[in-house]
Amino acid sequence: QVQLVESGGGSVQAGGSLRLSCEASARTFSINTLGWFRQAPGKEREFVAAVRWSDFRTYYADSVKGRFTISSDNAKGTVYLQMNSLKPEDTAVYYCAATRRNSDYDLKDTYDYWGQGTQVTVSS
Repeated sequence: QVQLVESGGGSVQAGGSLRLSCEASARTFSINTLGWFRQAPGKEREFVAAVRWSDFRTYYADSVKGRFTISSDNAKGTVYLQMNSLKPEDTAVYYCAATRRNSDYDLKDTYDYWGQGTQVTVSS
């Protein structure tokens, strides 16, 4: 069983930055990929970014490329999401997720474990 705990959400003005953290506890050796998803009110949960645990390969949604950076510290079992140049449309609850599978990193059904979510609000 893998438990994920997010932190770092908050409120910021457009153009600002936030860094989210996700700490994975227990059995992290079984994780293949850690990802971030987000869900805005009335919308589907969507992929934001992911990092493959074994070789640190990263993946991004087109909407965040060039603004967000995902990174990991395997020794700490932690993944980070640095969010720069934030826009009001980035407002959502952000979720950390983990999967043992090595496929379809951008699909929420691929992920076996989810954190509780952290709110990010960007005002214009």
